[in-house]
Amino acid sequence: MHIIHWVFATIAILVADYLLPGVETTVIGAFVLAIVLGFINVFIRPILTILTLPISIVTLGLFSIVLNTLLVWLAASIVPNVSIAGFWSALLFSIIVSIVNTLFARGWGKR
Repeated sequence: MHIIHWVFATIAILVADYLLPGVETTVIGAFVLAIVLGFINVFIRPILTILTLPISIVTLGLFSIVLNTLLVWLAASIVPNVSIAGFWSALLFSIIVSIVNTLFARGWGKR
């Protein structure tokens, strides 16, 4: 993951912080959270995705949203200066971060 992706992820986290009342973070906390989420998505997420594949098949892939929410919640519990109030805040946080990251990636990819 390039440093520019971490910057975009940091901005997406700060946007989610601004939009959601259940999320509190600082700029440094957002940057560290972006790095931790990157490492979790590289090392832990593939293993959990394989282990939860039967549940994902039964739920037609909707369990992947729950898995993503739990990983975001885990990352937020590890990183100091970041707090997410509960499961629903983590769910909305992960959706907003995904949308903002997608918008940044599409804008960056056209250059």
